[in-house]
Amino acid sequence: MSVIVNKDTRVVVRGITGNEGRFHTNSMKAYGTNIVAGVTPGKGGQEVEGIPVFDKIEDAIKKCGANTSIMFVPARFAKGAVLEDIEAGIKTIVIITEGIPQADEIEFVAKAKKKGVTIIGPNCPGIINPSLKVKVGILPGHIFTPGPVGIVSRSGTLTYEIAGLLTQAGAGQSTCIGMGGDPIIGLDFVTLLEMFRKDEDTKTVVLIGEIGGNAEEMAAKHIKDTKYPKTVVAYIAGRMAPVGKRMGHAGAIIMGNAGTAASKIEAYASAGVSVAEKPSDIIKLLRLK
Repeated sequence: MSVIVNKDTRVVVRGITGNEGRFHTNSMKAYGTNIVAGVTPGKGGQEVEGIPVFDKIEDAIKKCGANTSIMFVPARFAKGAVLEDIEAGIKTIVIITEGIPQADEIEFVAKAKKKGVTIIGPNCPGIINPSLKVKVGILPGHIFTPGPVGIVSRSGTLTYEIAGLLTQAGAGQSTCIGMGGDPIIGLDFVTLLEMFRKDEDTKTVVLIGEIGGNAEEMAAKHIKDTKYPKTVVAYIAGRMAPVGKRMGHAGAIIMGNAGTAASKIEAYASAGVSVAEKPSDIIKLLRLK
């Protein structure tokens, strides 16, 4: 089985003719991802590394069978592009773009849920399945290796660090997903935990969280209430963050007692989830060393 992406994933790159789009298209293609098309309005008829470019998403779907898109478009154009993809029939949308207005995010996330479209992000590194060699995002493919550990993370950089530590310890990964660092995102821990529950290739799940919001507390409640059958370990970034200070991500802010590292650690503990004090402790908690 697989989570979200698989061998049938056919990717269209939004903004493929820009520097970021072109660079990461090459990276995804080299990793093994099936990149079938690109879309940049006004650049239709061109090619990028042999990949046809279209003006409209409908043409990428009709002519190339695209079913998944990845966004490398400026924040001000992101809402329009996402809504176009949803209406055209794209089933999975990975939004790398950061700085999208929250009102825009609320609109397209709600629309996606209504239409049954999966959104990863915004402001995320994407998703990777090492065994199938599918990467839809900007993750550095060389640090991932096939195995039984699923990773869900609010932090792109910590995804890379912990995946690298797991790989060094001989523990490969099934699917790794960067949820995104904004307050409004398409997927949450609970939804992804359920996807991993059904995935036969995933035996253990690592949840990488951070201060701000209540996503981790909700995950802990779900694990406890459903008697989640797979081992879950966690890491919370921002333990030393002062109250009221924004820490990089738009979602990483604590107000009073809400969203603190302590409240999240306590919630996980009540659900029987071990929490690492530092990223390298994930290895010990998984009993890999």
